[in-house]
Formats: sequence, C-alpha cells, structure tokens
Amino acid sequence: MSATDTVTLTLAQVEELCHSVLRRHGLGEAHIAPVTATIIAGERDECASHGVYRLLNCVHTLKSGKVVPDAVPVVDHMSMSLLRVDAAGGFAQLAFATGLPHLVEKAQATGIAAMGINRCVHFAALWPEIEALTGRGLVAFACTPSHAWVAPAGGTSPLFGTNPIAFGWPRPDGDPFVFDFATSAVARGEIELHRRAGKPIPLGWTIDAQGNPTTDAEAGLAGALLTFGGHKGSALSAMVELIAGPLIGDMTSAESLAHDDGAKASPYGGELIIAIDPIGFLGGAAAEHVQRAESLFDGITGQGARLPSRRRFAARRRTPEAGCRIPRTLYEELAALA
Repeated sequence: MSATDTVTLTLAQVEELCHSVLRRHGLGEAHIAPVTATIIAGERDECASHGVYRLLNCVHTLKSGKVVPDAVPVVDHMSMSLLRVDAAGGFAQLAFATGLPHLVEKAQATGIAAMGINRCVHFAALWPEIEALTGRGLVAFACTPSHAWVAPAGGTSPLFGTNPIAFGWPRPDGDPFVFDFATSAVARGEIELHRRAGKPIPLGWTIDAQGNPTTDAEAGLAGALLTFGGHKGSALSAMVELIAGPLIGDMTSAESLAHDDGAKASPYGGELIIAIDPIGFLGGAAAEHVQRAESLFDGITGQGARLPSRRRFAARRRTPEAGCRIPRTLYEELAALA
C-alpha cells in the first residue's frame, strides 16, 4: 500500500479520533476511555484487524441497540477465588477494568482465581486483558465465544465462534510471553479486511454456503470459517464454548447469533479469565522457578524460532515515533463518523 493510500496518525490522534467517534454516537463517558484503550492497543501493535477498523462495528452495534451505552458493571464475589462481573449489556472493557483489582487480589490471596464476565459485548483481542495480569506478575488465561461463524471439523454449517484463547507468562526482564489466537483458521476481521480491499483469501480459511472451499472473501463470510488444525482446533473451540458459556451461565456462539437477530452487531455473551500467582504454588522459591523458565524461551529463540507477540512488541516500540498507518478510505469513513 503506497503512502498516498494511507494516512499516518500519532497515537494521540488515534485516541482523539476514537473519543470523537464514540462520544458522537452515544457511548457513555465511563466506557469511552477503556474501549479506546483497546482500539489504540491494536493500532499501536500494528494489528490492523483489531485497531480503528473496529470503530465501525462499535458504531454499528451502538446504532443497532445491541449494546447498553451507559451500562454500570456489578461485581459479585462468589467465593475466595471466584468472582463474576455483570457487564449489564455493555462493552466488555469497563467490566474487565471493574473486576481486575478484585481478580488480582483473589489470585494473590489464594494462589489462583477466576473471573467470569457476563452479559458483555466483546469486539476485541484478548491480549489487553492478559497483559494487565502479567504486568502484575500473574500467569493468565482468557477465552470467549463469539457469534456462530465457524463450522466444526467435518461439518459445513456455522456452529462455533472464532473463540479466541489467550495465555500470558510474566518474565522478570522484558516483555511477557503472550499468545492470543482464534481457534478458527483466522480472525473474522482479517477476512473482512480482505473483502474491503478486494483481495482474495487463502484456501483453508473458509468454505462457501454450499460447503465448498473458496478464496472469495464475500463468499467465505456468507458461508463458514474453518477451525485451525482440523479436529484439534475444533475441540479447542468446543472447550471455549463450554467454559466461557454454560460454565459461567452465559451464551454459546449459536445463542449469541440468535440474540443478534440479524443486526450484525458485535458478539454478546461471556468471557472467562483465570489468574495464577506463582507465589501461591512456590512461595519464596517463585522467583527461582520463574527464572528457570527463561531457559525454555532461550531454547526457542536460540534456534531461530520466534516467540509469539514479538512482532507486536517490536511494533509497540516503533509506533510512538513512526505513527500508525491507516488506509485512507478507512480514515475518511471514520472521520465522517466523527
């Protein structure tokens, strides 16, 4: 993409754009900063499918009435190590921020804690949640269903969501070890970006409405995404449906899509976050054993392999000076919304 096809914005300008768009379209003031922070994280880390592009769906979801713009999250302490946060129909970001200090406190007190977020609208990556926990020295896991866009292995009809899984491990010096990936072959946002750009998608990402492999993004979006790794990704996707759906009293991806009722808004349902404190398992030896893990990471990178999220962290150090390059057509669309 040439320089004339893009607009370069500073992170501060991205923040201003997000605030303007979200405020104009009625998002409550308490939600604007946490939702914006998630979108900025996508642009800052050069993950375009989770950056300002997501503002389009935020606005559409607000207009469709499928999110409560001024929802007030409510925390329910289930036990010493369990809590639930009722997002009350709002975006997930404020609910997570509301529950985060309680989750950290419980994990540090008991060694392991879990937080279920219920009745939330989730439109973003999971790494912001994971990094909020690794930044406090905790090992973290998170997952969430979405809409039923993905066919199970061997099937032809959408049943699962893209159902991302994320994990984080704090490292004593430097960036944490973090991975965050959809259990589908690719995030749906990547296919939508290909559709907007008029580009074909690789075989193996989707099937069309008749169950045939396709490289046409439009046909793939009208059909079904595929899981990564065949039956293995399919099993993981089913796990996410269960532990971030019925286990926490919330929707499966099929139920989320039924709730959407054709509005094409962001998914509605639950999210499960688990935090583990190494000190809870290891006591005074925690630092020693966490340091031992560094030999594993050295063994990976020492043979030329890449740790997940390295590209994101490199981009994170680059974009504060270089800025964020946004397709001009997308920027003009967002500027009109602002």
